[in-house]
Amino acid sequence: MATELTLPDLVVLHLLAERPMHGYELNQELERREVRDWAGISRPQVYYCLKKLAASGYLARAGQVEGGPGPERQVWRVSAAGRRALTQVLGREEWALQRPPPPFLTWLALSAFADPADRLRVIRRRRDFLKAELARERATLAAIRSDSGVMVGAGVLIVQLVIRQWEVELDWLSEVERDLAGASPPEAG
Repeated sequence: MATELTLPDLVVLHLLAERPMHGYELNQELERREVRDWAGISRPQVYYCLKKLAASGYLARAGQVEGGPGPERQVWRVSAAGRRALTQVLGREEWALQRPPPPFLTWLALSAFADPADRLRVIRRRRDFLKAELARERATLAAIRSDSGVMVGAGVLIVQLVIRQWEVELDWLSEVERDLAGASPPEAG
């Protein structure tokens, strides 16, 4: 029976398919590429994934890094079975057929029971948040474009999409604020 691969497993396999690394180095690469912006993977999950993938035969030892503070670091590479598993999972159509639930839209659907002043405050806070994130994503886009590697092309496309989505949402928030400005919470039944 094949091991079920989670999103964090796939991220780890992908990064190790690019080049062998140890866990600490994987975490540094996740930070450098800002992977946690689009894939929920924590530091502890990296080490859990390494153990799970190695036990499943999807990783092979590629050496160890010695010296420095802390224990020796095991360097891993993707095995042939790991490459096959990664390729197989990435070939599934389900990737194109999912709708993530954005928390802000969930809040908006439930906001009829919020105090009108609080509702406007949250909408305005969302606008401020999006403006700050847009600035950060534009800087990220410039950094990605100056990088090299197999993920650069996809990274540029992902960040461009995020920028466009947030620009559209910023425009839309003006409509939301206008439509909800005078709305009162419904009466208790």
